[in-house]
Order: sequence, then C-alpha cells, then structure tokens
Amino acid sequence: MTGWRSIRGRLLWLSAAWLVMALLAAWLVIGGVLERFVTTRFDAETAAVADALMAATEADAQGLAQLPDPLTDPRFTAPLSGWYWQIAADGQVFATSDSLYQAQLAGDAGPDGAALRLTRRDFTIPGSTEALSLTVTAPQAEIDAALSAVRRPLALTLIALGLGLGAAVLVQVTWGLSALKAMGRDLRAVRAGETATLPLPDATELRPVAQEINALLAQNREQLARSREQIGNLAHSLKTPLMALQGEMAADDPGQGMIARMDRQIAWHLKRARSAGGRRVLGQHTALAPVVDDIALVLRRALEDGGIALELHLPPGAALPVEQQDAQEMLGNLMENAAKWARSRIAIRAQQQARRITVTVADDGPGMADSDFAKALARGTRLDERGPGAGLGLAIVADLAALNGGGLTLGRDDTLGGMAARISLPL
Repeated sequence: MTGWRSIRGRLLWLSAAWLVMALLAAWLVIGGVLERFVTTRFDAETAAVADALMAATEADAQGLAQLPDPLTDPRFTAPLSGWYWQIAADGQVFATSDSLYQAQLAGDAGPDGAALRLTRRDFTIPGSTEALSLTVTAPQAEIDAALSAVRRPLALTLIALGLGLGAAVLVQVTWGLSALKAMGRDLRAVRAGETATLPLPDATELRPVAQEINALLAQNREQLARSREQIGNLAHSLKTPLMALQGEMAADDPGQGMIARMDRQIAWHLKRARSAGGRRVLGQHTALAPVVDDIALVLRRALEDGGIALELHLPPGAALPVEQQDAQEMLGNLMENAAKWARSRIAIRAQQQARRITVTVADDGPGMADSDFAKALARGTRLDERGPGAGLGLAIVADLAALNGGGLTLGRDDTLGGMAARISLPL
C-alpha cells in the first residue's frame, strides 16, 4: 500500500483529500442554492394564493369580513392534501379551504400531523375595522420530494466528476513520476555495467541530477586511475631496491629469509591498497568467458605439462560486476592455484540467480582439511612451502570479493573430489 514515505503516495493522498473537500464544498454550496430555489418556488405559489385570497376578501353591510368567491384550485379542495388556507378576523377563523375538511390550522402541522411550510399575511379591507390574518400552507413532503429529485442527479454528477478527476490525478501523477522510474532503471543499468554513464532524462528538472551523477562517476573513475598509478609507482620504488639487496646477498645468507618475508608483506599491503582503490566502480561489467580464456592461455604450458584438462561451464553472456583487472586478479589466482594442485581436471562453473552470480573453480586434487580453509585465507600463510609464492593468492581474492560486495568460500567439490573455491558477487 502506498504510504507517506512515497512521493506518489503523498501526491495521491493530498490530491484525494483536496478533491473530497472540493466536492463536499460543491455539494453544500450547490445543494444550498437548489434548496433555496425549490423553497422559493413553493413560497411564490403560496404567496400568489395569499394575494388572490386577500383580493377576494370584502366587507358585508355590517362591516364584517367575508369571502364570497373562494378559490377553485384543486390542490386546496382535496382532503388533507397539505395545501391549506384559512382566514381569521380578530382571531376567529371565518373561512377555510375545503382541504382542511372542517378543521383549523394550528402551528406548522396539518390536521393529520404532516409537516407544513407556512405563509402568513396580516391585512385589512375597506369598510371593515377587523384585523385580518391569512395563512396559506404547502406540504413539506412535496418540497422534500422536489429537493430529492434535484439532489440525486447533483450527487451522481459530483460522484462522476470526482471519479473522473481522481483518474486524471492518477494518470498525471503516474506520468509525472515516470521520469523518476526511468531514471531508476538507468541507474540500475549503470550499476550492472550495461552502460558507463546515465543518459539525460527528458524531464528538465532531472537533468541537473543526472549530470551530477555522471560527474560523480567520472570523478570516481579518475580517482581510481590516479590511485592505481600511485600504487604502481610505490611498488616499483619499494621492490626495486629490495630485489637489488636480495641479489647482493648469497643464496644461503640468513637475510634472504627476512627479505622474502618483507617481500611478501609489501606484496600483500600493495595488493590490498590496490584493491581498496578499486572498490567497485559503478558501471563496471566484465564478461567472464574472455577473462577465463586469457588466463587459460597464460597457464597453457602448465596445464599441458601436467596433462590437466580445463572444463568450462559458463552460461552465455555471464559477466562479473567488477572491473576487468579485478576479474583477472580473482580468477587468475584461483585458476593458478587449481593448476598447481589438480591431478587431471579443472572445472570452472558459473551460475546466476536472484541477482547474484557465483563462479566456482574446482579441481580433482587432494584438497585440504576443513580446518585449513580459514588458514588458507589468511594473509601470507602458505600451507605448502613447495614452489614459489607468497601465500597471498586466496587472501587477495577474498579481499577483492569483499570489496565488491561479495565473498569467497572454500570447500570440497562433490563432482571432482578436490577443493572448490566459490566467488559470489551481487549483480
């Protein structure tokens, strides 16, 4: 349900509130005008009857008021019709309409108790000193029926108007906010790596926002490139004299171990700094198959010498939501590690579901004990000291995966029987 936290909800609820108040005000105002019109029409009819009765009243020879020619209006002849008249002289009724059926008016109710609308006149006639009063009534039920007859179409008209205006407001709000919805889709495309910049929206008000976002993306890429350049310079300035120092020492010199340790520490921290500088850049998207092919080409000699077959199970279009350099770093370390321990087979699988991609690099080697998985991810730790290496590969992969919002897990592969390293990243 749309609530106050939504711009759409706020616009719709406020519009609905104003629309209801406006229609209610229209109902009250127009209803009041119609009520006055209907009651005025009935009052005009009773006033016309009163004028006719006063004109027909005259004095007899003794100066007493009389009505020699009563009205013949059929409404005033039907018994208990609600249309009544009576004339009184000095408080004594001397003439009534046939509809009163020998009764007299008292108050604003008829002989049958029905409500009446009254018109009263006090008058005198020539030749008589009597104070005359005239009362003409109309049935309130007929007035209410006439009001109902005009109020019903008014209510239906206002309801239809309200529904039409509500639909118009809904269309207007939906269409007005469609630019924001489209901008959200464009942002998701940038985050997924489908495009590097945000297209300028049609809405003029959103163009400055899109321009600022594009400027932020460009600044992010520029800072990343600058940090990597500085890290490369630092790596060169540190490792060159260290290698020179290592070359000047004898192979069996005790200092060689210290230099190797320093080299591993420098490599680890430089790699970590590079990874931090490469914190996921919006809009980066790297196809998986080309990266795997490039790394397989580099490892071709090692795979051929070891008689190792490389099996690829990559769905078409599979891609990692990271920069190409990060993708090469992660997959390169995992494939190189698998090639080192595999007996005859390496399998690379990719699976995408629920806006997440998982890439598994598995081998049929001896694997490792469950207790060694955490040690293998620790920086500078080598479970086997044979051959070159600094013990940083898996730690670097885990670090890069975490910096890109994912993670690296180690386990045993059910198919090949060796170790399986799984990278999981959000799309």
